[in-house]
Amino acid sequence: MAAADVKLLAPASELAEKARHPYPDESADYAEARKKLLAEEIELRRHLERVAAQRRALPPGPVVTKDYRFQGKDGEVGLADLFEGHDTLVTYCWMFGPERARPCPMCTQFLGPLAANALDLRQKVALAVIARSPVDRLYDFAKERGWRGLPLYSDTSEAFGRDHNAWHDDGDWPSYDVFTKDADGTIRHFWGAELGGTQDPGQDPRGAPEMSPLWNVLDTIPAGRGTDWYPSIDY
Repeated sequence: MAAADVKLLAPASELAEKARHPYPDESADYAEARKKLLAEEIELRRHLERVAAQRRALPPGPVVTKDYRFQGKDGEVGLADLFEGHDTLVTYCWMFGPERARPCPMCTQFLGPLAANALDLRQKVALAVIARSPVDRLYDFAKERGWRGLPLYSDTSEAFGRDHNAWHDDGDWPSYDVFTKDADGTIRHFWGAELGGTQDPGQDPRGAPEMSPLWNVLDTIPAGRGTDWYPSIDY
């Protein structure tokens, strides 16, 4: 959203006053506090849109020159193959290396909702979830969880994950990246999530916006997401 457009927007407090609907038996203090909160939520939505617009306006990213290879369910493929005919590819590096008995619970809670929307998303963009474990092991776990439509790949050489801040000598980290492919076949790195390690005191690492329904829902309850609870793989 351009700066000129922002100036034309109605004040958040004005929109909050119009949009707020009373609940049965609410106190005056509760009503006033909710109205102020609603105004802040409107401003948050506007800020997220400004950030999204700034992301979309990034200049051309670096050209990908390496011939990254992956093992998919139908054999070996390259990065260009992951685009599946689209001009945009979203990749997620999943913490599920061969040394793990079970995959990372935090990655898994993100991938579950992503799998539920995978077929919808793949109408517009390509998706690829990448891990270091053999591809058959990845699909075995996907079957266990009931995931459908989520393309899984093994980073057999580990080159891709190491170049994109996922695989390290001291362990794996999740990595969310977006790539584009020009009409002439040139692949560029468009954007990657870089908020890991930037959290404020008392917070766990998190993205902005938060893409996980789990944490978004918990942020709406009185106790919040807390600092001592994480989802489990087995329940």
